[in-house]
Amino acid sequence: MDNSGFGKRKTATWPKERRSSPRTLIDRYYSVQFSFSKKTPTYQFKLRDISENGLCILVKEDSTVLDHVKVGEIIEMKFAPSESPARLKMLRTQIRHITKSNEGRYRGHFLVGLLILESDPGGFPIER
Repeated sequence: MDNSGFGKRKTATWPKERRSSPRTLIDRYYSVQFSFSKKTPTYQFKLRDISENGLCILVKEDSTVLDHVKVGEIIEMKFAPSESPARLKMLRTQIRHITKSNEGRYRGHFLVGLLILESDPGGFPIER
């Protein structure tokens, strides 16, 4: 009797999903970076999930990035996956809102809401 286990077929069992809500973009991406031209710096921000409807970045009220972004504008942004930050993915992204925070932990900052407009080529469904 061969107890080595070689040649035997194994069935993988996956752990049960424990999330109370579906996986979101914040689980998939860690940060985003973008530039407006060769003359402007490349801006890099950690992604935040502070609303029910999606991603945002936190921008200091005196940052020059606010001189360049407008609600409704579509920008090619490079997203860094959480599991592999060095492998950036370029995705068309719309600026959904620019909201000033006057109180609380985000006082002195603007929340800039982002909406990815295309499917991720890695096969992850982009929520709209």
